[in-house]
Amino acid sequence: MTQPPTFVLFGATGDLARRMLFPSLYFLHMEGFLEEGQKIIGSSRSEYPDEEFREKMRPWIKERTGEYYDEATFNTFAERVSYVAVDASEPAHFARLRDALNDGQDEAVFYLSTSPSIFSAVCDALNEHGLSKAPNRIVVEKPIGHDLQSCIEINDTLASAFSEDRTYRIDHYLGKETVQNLIALRFANRIFEPLWSASSIDNVQITISETVGAEGRGGYYDAYGAIRDMVQNHMIQLLCLMAMEPPASLSADAIRNEKVKVLRSLAPITPANVQDKTVRGQYIEGHDSDGKSCLNYLDDVEATHSDTETYVAINAEIKNWRWAGVPFYLQTGKRMSERKTEIVVSFRPLPHSIFDSPASPNELVITLQPKEEIKLQIMNKRPGLIEGSMPLQELSLNLSLSDHLSAIGENRRRIAYEQLILDALRRNASLFVQRDEQEAAWRFIDGIVDSWDKRNMTPMPYKSGRDGPPGKHSLTERNGHSWYE
Repeated sequence: MTQPPTFVLFGATGDLARRMLFPSLYFLHMEGFLEEGQKIIGSSRSEYPDEEFREKMRPWIKERTGEYYDEATFNTFAERVSYVAVDASEPAHFARLRDALNDGQDEAVFYLSTSPSIFSAVCDALNEHGLSKAPNRIVVEKPIGHDLQSCIEINDTLASAFSEDRTYRIDHYLGKETVQNLIALRFANRIFEPLWSASSIDNVQITISETVGAEGRGGYYDAYGAIRDMVQNHMIQLLCLMAMEPPASLSADAIRNEKVKVLRSLAPITPANVQDKTVRGQYIEGHDSDGKSCLNYLDDVEATHSDTETYVAINAEIKNWRWAGVPFYLQTGKRMSERKTEIVVSFRPLPHSIFDSPASPNELVITLQPKEEIKLQIMNKRPGLIEGSMPLQELSLNLSLSDHLSAIGENRRRIAYEQLILDALRRNASLFVQRDEQEAAWRFIDGIVDSWDKRNMTPMPYKSGRDGPPGKHSLTERNGHSWYE
């Protein structure tokens, strides 16, 4: 039997490894998705004997998995795990890793849960020790750059050691169950495709709102802001899944090629239209949903001045036959009134109504978090006897993924990384981001940031616990629309 690939995790003592990656690996082991003999190697600069590292892992997994933690299952999982201390600045240390991989003969998946600043050192050392050869592959976390130029430089570094088909760039949103369901919703249901164009759809809104502020990650966040932290990756990916043409198949290349076409069709935002097409905001003191007082952004990041946006809204236009004239409104912010990720597809109103009472346009509401559900808002007769014209009311056809899973006994909400790790082990790249897709997204974002600078567009203040600055409403009202509430 062929030896399954070894999962090598750089940054094995970091926050992401503790909260997401090792718990995901534990669940994959618990449910039988890790093959017999599949090994896991944790790696960071600190020195640990294997047994000490396994014990260090135990509370991480116990805390994250909660009621699903089982001592016997952990013990069998821990048998898969070993540890190799590697300092990326010391290329000689990679000889230890080579030895752990049977003198480099074992197939490996290298997961870089590290700062991009050491990607180059890791890739050079893997190359030098013969560990970047096929079929070995590399998985990298965002951020892939701060702008297009830095993204290209990082991608060039990765390409020096691993071919594009062996480079897996993670956007954890693509591992979420409901995000994957967007493909099934669109392309497995005959009723939607004839309506999925400018002839039937009036506008699309994508919202990712958070109740937390930037505290705890101020240094990173103040350098990136909402547009780089959320729009460039998560929101752009949701936009592509909603707008792309039907792919020829579910293969990685077929799906990713259609997403690239969407990105290349985005109308550039320039200094001439940036004030009409975007809104920036930064939260100030206020109160959260529980009435607790909140600090302003400057206090959260311990700065005296910052023009970093914590809220951004964009009116994006896709210049192709399917979507010409349909605004895609994107908004994301911190310290908002509620935590949610939601996509709202608003259909065009009826060309003529035979009813005296107004018929509201139909809306498809796709909620990704906190509860995963899909609702179709339709018009229905109001119950009761009729005197004169038929009265109407709005009702929802509701498909709750969370309720369905509970009904069949699948109560555990999966960690998005479970699917992505499994796909990397199985060489399925369909949920990962390819280079030209990523660079096209940065090109669009760079145009906005450059236009902000040229027009001196500083963020507008908004109170914590509110849904962004009041000026955001002008973005939709220019087209006769309003934000979905």
